[in-house]
Amino acid sequence: MTTTPAGRAPAGDAKAPPSLLYMVKRVELAVRSRLDEIVRPAGVTALQYTALTVLERHDGLSAAQLARASFVTAQSMADMVRALEDRGLVRRERNPANRRELLILLTPAGRDLLAACAEPVRRLEERMIGELTPRQVDGFRATLDTAWHALS
Repeated sequence: MTTTPAGRAPAGDAKAPPSLLYMVKRVELAVRSRLDEIVRPAGVTALQYTALTVLERHDGLSAAQLARASFVTAQSMADMVRALEDRGLVRRERNPANRRELLILLTPAGRDLLAACAEPVRRLEERMIGELTPRQVDGFRATLDTAWHALS
């Protein structure tokens, strides 16, 4: 069997492995499904949870910044922020450096929700990488980061 420069069998070859894009998407969908199961009892979606974790690391973002970091559109983020604000998980305040801009901040209730979900989310990640060595985990993380930078 011949292979392409990337080490794959040529397109149309019955023994060709699935594309890396397909495999990444498959992992993403599995993670999102399991994450939804974990956060649903807390009354949030996986996308809302992701936005909250972004704020946990970088509190005080604009809606546009939070949308980019959370992988959603600006319109989706506007709806999401309203829902999270209605639940008391985030609050908005004027940016002192630019009074026209609202910053989104995590509330104590938002921090409590993240703390409540932390252990089940950690176990999910552990399940995903459980058969990898620490060195493989480091390599996996570096590879994913390199792939992301190549596409950004």
